[in-house]
Amino acid sequence: MVEGSHIDVLLVEDNPGDARLVVEMLNESGSADFRLEHVTTVRDAVDRLSASGSETDAVLLDLSLPDESGLDTLRRILGSAGRASVVVMTGAGDEELGMAAIETGAQDYLVKGQVDGPRLRRALRFAIERNDRRLQLETLSVTDDLTGLHNRRGFLMMADKQLKVARRNQLQALLLFLDLDNMKYINDTFGHAEGNRALIEAADALRVCFRQSDTVARLGGDEFAALAIGTTVEQTEDAVRLRILAHLETMNAKPDRPYALGFSVGVLRCGPEDTVSVEDLLARADQLMYREKKDKKR
Repeated sequence: MVEGSHIDVLLVEDNPGDARLVVEMLNESGSADFRLEHVTTVRDAVDRLSASGSETDAVLLDLSLPDESGLDTLRRILGSAGRASVVVMTGAGDEELGMAAIETGAQDYLVKGQVDGPRLRRALRFAIERNDRRLQLETLSVTDDLTGLHNRRGFLMMADKQLKVARRNQLQALLLFLDLDNMKYINDTFGHAEGNRALIEAADALRVCFRQSDTVARLGGDEFAALAIGTTVEQTEDAVRLRILAHLETMNAKPDRPYALGFSVGVLRCGPEDTVSVEDLLARADQLMYREKKDKKR
């Protein structure tokens, strides 16, 4: 949500009277701060969020719907909510359910019949702010401070999710383990500040060479990894290597550059039948990278 913009709210409520009351409460101030869309089932809500979840700032969710009820309703919505915060609505006497909803992942709960317009609008705004802070902290915990890529923790989380999707859909994947060459020489000769610049340049090169849908990370030190899903053509491995090499050659050709950047790379093709952990796959790719690095020194 951008400062000064509309707050897009998805109301999930099957009772026409309750839905009409929410509309009146959000609009009673006469402002147009809130833009409301109304659906009556969990299925419709999930479809709406999956289609354009990034446009929804908050979900106002009744926990008693025709196709789902209770915390199962909340879990279904949270699975599709993306960056949207979720505020649940319960009936009188259901405060324990409301607290359980917060423990499950909702940002707040409201009791029907005990909320007015100002409190509803305030609850939605605060829920969005809390959720934004939570997402910022989560992003920091999976991001490498120096390069802005995923860190090792972030890569393992994202790669695990992507590989599960790939296996379900019988898709191929490429896992790359990359080691930046000559880091000790760069640090010893030009200093650690220049070494950090080399790592940042290496990260920028990988951003350019991989798709936005791919997962790229700095695992630590001079080690990087990338996972590309949906690679079904045999030449893809060579194509990825050539793309990285061509980009590095362009960077290294700049005048007055004091050293060249290069990667040793291990590429592992992962099929739907590969059901081992991401850690194990990384270890295999690491071994392939090490062989290439040894060959360079011969």
